[in-house]
Amino acid sequence: MYQERPLAYAPTPYSYTPTSTLSATISLDEEVKLTNTSAERDLYESLAEIYSIIVTLDALEKAYLKDSISESDYTDTCSRLLKQYRSNLADDNVSRAFGNLDRFKAEWGMEVPRATERLRIGLPATIESAPARPSAQSLGTGAAATHIVTASENFITLFDAIKMNMLSKDTLHPILVETIQAVNKVTDRDFDNKGKIIQWLITLNQMRAAEELSPEQARDLQFDMNQAYDGFKAVLE
Repeated sequence: MYQERPLAYAPTPYSYTPTSTLSATISLDEEVKLTNTSAERDLYESLAEIYSIIVTLDALEKAYLKDSISESDYTDTCSRLLKQYRSNLADDNVSRAFGNLDRFKAEWGMEVPRATERLRIGLPATIESAPARPSAQSLGTGAAATHIVTASENFITLFDAIKMNMLSKDTLHPILVETIQAVNKVTDRDFDNKGKIIQWLITLNQMRAAEELSPEQARDLQFDMNQAYDGFKAVLE
């Protein structure tokens, strides 16, 4: 008995009449603009740059942990990425749109634990923890003296900045970075209260560039850095 073959397409209501007059509401050849002003374009470019920095930084941290990159290359690249990250967020409009790192990661579905920790600290791992090196006593007399003097000068510069009420992040953070770098060139030992330097770097790193420490925070910083300086001098004895 003859059996009807199944249709190769879904049947349509009899009331439907195909027409060739249907057209798209926009031209498919027309470029779609994501922004209407140069300010908006700059904002989105900055946010895209921040996204790229975070992803790159996470990959860099993984490479460093696997020993796939030299310490010097890691330090230079990480320092540059951190600087670019801070520079982008120095713009108030970008900072407002960015919000904070946790919100930005959630919005864009980012899983970057290593970059998150590095951005929280704000220092390359090679600066955060001093690599093993000869002690100041085993260096040549001239080299040892130079490193010790430089470290001491950085502490003194920091104390002067606090006394002069120069308490903004963009003033204190660079001094603290130079201080920990100078200290690490002298010794790789964890002297008393050395960790306080890192803790204050993390605190400052969470602040906006023009934001200042409160008077109470300034006193705490002065006290902690005096203790750190005493611990540094003690390790040289």
